[in-house]
Amino acid sequence: MSETAANHDPKTGFYVGVWIGLLCIVAMEVFLTYRALSRHALLAALLLLAVTESAIGVLYFMHLKFERRVMMWSILLSIIFVLLMMNQIWPDAYRMTTIGMR
Repeated sequence: MSETAANHDPKTGFYVGVWIGLLCIVAMEVFLTYRALSRHALLAALLLLAVTESAIGVLYFMHLKFERRVMMWSILLSIIFVLLMMNQIWPDAYRMTTIGMR
């Protein structure tokens, strides 16, 4: 284990707190789903909460919070690459919603 990871070894109680925080985010997602929001507002809110939830999971449960900055930059560049590739698919998904599935 690297020296930085050894200095930042959280206890079990900390992980339980993070887990409870993730459960609260899930509860907010369920609550928002049953609210009478517009489709776009609901999608934006749920995407924001999902990104936050996944970032917390990756940082704490996969222990990437205490990794070197090079690892963080490689993850960031990977996310940007995936989003750019998804951008190539979104127009087809929009076309399917306007034409309708047969």
